[in-house]
Amino acid sequence: MSVRKLKPITPGQRFRVVNGFDAITTDKPEKSLLAPKKRSGGRNSQGKMTMRYKGGGHKRKYRIIDFKRDKDGIPATVASIEYDPNRTAFIALVNYQDGEKRYVIAQNGLQVGQNIVSGDKVAPEIGNTMTLANIPLGTIISCIELHPGQGAVMARSAGAFAQLMARDGKYATVKLPSGETRMVLATCKATIGAVSNSDHQLLVSGKAGRSRWLGRRPRTRPVVMNPVDHPMGGGEGKSSGGHPRSRNGIPAKGFRTRSKSKASNKYIIERRKK
Repeated sequence: MSVRKLKPITPGQRFRVVNGFDAITTDKPEKSLLAPKKRSGGRNSQGKMTMRYKGGGHKRKYRIIDFKRDKDGIPATVASIEYDPNRTAFIALVNYQDGEKRYVIAQNGLQVGQNIVSGDKVAPEIGNTMTLANIPLGTIISCIELHPGQGAVMARSAGAFAQLMARDGKYATVKLPSGETRMVLATCKATIGAVSNSDHQLLVSGKAGRSRWLGRRPRTRPVVMNPVDHPMGGGEGKSSGGHPRSRNGIPAKGFRTRSKSKASNKYIIERRKK
């Protein structure tokens, strides 16, 4: 994977850094795995705006991703590595031996023609999915379940990975991308390897219009609002805005908002870094 810096032939391209898309093998998605994707524009069922700064953007079709990887013991061949507009990671189209086609999150190093399989008695190789109880300690993993059979919910974005640190009884200790170390049931599944498109963090948009293509409308800074609109609004000229806080008055930038009585606190061994 690589990135390309464009020549400054327009102001929008002067600082633009784009993905090289070296890993992508096709630009045509599998039609049977596409679904319509409706946009809300930040409005609720009554048509009222409940989420600001959303709207517009290019039309998208949703790619149906197999996060559960529940076809145990049936090998699948990687047919293509594709771009997905709905996520930062690349996806892989896999053809199972029984004829079924599915999309999965592509791991770093996954190649076309490679065989992947899920189950407990498989080798811990890139792209294979198995329970945490059967993965060797110290292995780099991604696409981790939080509850058995739920499907992957953690470490799914571009370049994300976790590490299996230890096992004790029915729990495995996993160090997550945020730096948090927590216990997860050893019967939960995870995929071997880090998620693809690790260069995503190096990309530079280049111009404001590209945010509009992604469906993001301009965001108003709190310090330029009036006092009725935000706790940080008001003042003559360029006022600092006071203590950083949200529109509801909750302090920001380091203030811990996690509930002290949350049920999952007992599974967290070490909190994420500030």
